[in-house]
Amino acid sequence: SLSFKGPPSRPFFVHVAMSVPSGRQHRASGRLLRWLLAPIALLPAPVAALPATVQGRRLLVEGGAPLHIKGVNWNPIPIGGTHPAQLDYGAYVRDDARLMSEAGVNVLRTYEALTDRAVLDQLWQHGIQVINTLWSWAGEPVDQVRGRVDAVKDHPAILMWSLGNEWNYNGCYTGLSVDDCAALIGEAARMIKERDPAHPVATVYGNAPPQHLVQRLADVDIWGINYYEELTFSDLFKTWEATSEKPMFLGEYGADAYNAIAGAIDTAAQAHATSVLTQEIVSNSVIHGGVCTGGIIFELSDEWWKDGGGSPHEHDIGGVAPGGGPHPDKTFNEEWWGLTTIDRAPREAYHAFASVAIPKPRECAGSVLPGAARVCSQADGCRVMAHDMGARSCASYCGDQGLVCAGAWKDETSSCKIEVKVPCDDATHGNLVLVCQCAAAKLLQSVTDALARESEGLRYACTRGGCSWI
Repeated sequence: SLSFKGPPSRPFFVHVAMSVPSGRQHRASGRLLRWLLAPIALLPAPVAALPATVQGRRLLVEGGAPLHIKGVNWNPIPIGGTHPAQLDYGAYVRDDARLMSEAGVNVLRTYEALTDRAVLDQLWQHGIQVINTLWSWAGEPVDQVRGRVDAVKDHPAILMWSLGNEWNYNGCYTGLSVDDCAALIGEAARMIKERDPAHPVATVYGNAPPQHLVQRLADVDIWGINYYEELTFSDLFKTWEATSEKPMFLGEYGADAYNAIAGAIDTAAQAHATSVLTQEIVSNSVIHGGVCTGGIIFELSDEWWKDGGGSPHEHDIGGVAPGGGPHPDKTFNEEWWGLTTIDRAPREAYHAFASVAIPKPRECAGSVLPGAARVCSQADGCRVMAHDMGARSCASYCGDQGLVCAGAWKDETSSCKIEVKVPCDDATHGNLVLVCQCAAAKLLQSVTDALARESEGLRYACTRGGCSWI
């Protein structure tokens, strides 16, 4: 007999019991044993949890690599069901994980706690990690987060914990003041960290939070922002850069598939908004020196329960138009937000979302410079803002990567500006951030010449007639 104990993400035990005959049958029984044990090789090996860590504006995962979130919000409710009574992760995870994976999704966000380890196993097998919302409704005690954390904190699919959802708008779904909600969010964050100091804690706010609130919630490591303004994020990224040095991501963004102006389904407009907004997130990614850790589009599939004036058994047309909102009608048509229909048929927006690639770190002479808080050059990854240098110089930093230092500057404003030049071998900078310009040895002279021209206020520009410094 052959029996297995334990899910794929945890150590399992195998028990084999069989009789072994003698003589000519012994060789056959050996083949039988190998046949019985063969499925074990196909099972996923037990893996260790990979909690994210925060470094400046970046979220680092396995091997210290910076993460760019390409995510979806996931709230699978069947036709006729309502939230949260009929929320059913288990019934939908097999097909939904495949859809997410094929669209390049690496992270999902829930609106209720996900503590089903079998569901997490399937997500992890598809390379998807979870921003797990542990608490958002003030109708239940915040100390519920303790048991929810303990249930899955060792699972590799858990990326981070999250608290609340645009609670400045909904008063933690009970009409509380922003101050009262903030107090509960802070209390829950402290409880989470007591149970699990390894994973970051996020909260999701409606629009950019004020600086005093970010400072007040010191136990919140990363902020999600729900933002809807047609085809742009406007000045959101600049606002966040001036507000905090913590990481941020888009907790919700996108457009629905119904056009209230035309009075008709408009999947083309939804796809266009999805493409434009997702690309803007990529353009502002921390991977390339921006302030955004990525975005979580709203949402994977339609939910038919959301129009309060309709029926959960029907796909209702109804929404609110607060004066600003999604493309093209500035109306939140609540039951039409899915990249797929409720039956999981992909819309044009699904394919538009899938086509936007996760950004990759820029390389310098064939390698990504480690420990860089920000890449300061647009053309390559050779000029970086280096944090935690201690008593190291830029010459030492570049040398560790088999490169040479072509320039070094103190960065007193963490802005990537090359203003206060220091020698490459200067290790007396104290706790100041350094901007280091590395280069391959054979290119040192050309890089040095380029830096000299740059310091003179010149820039390198190319036209059809050739390239020159102007």
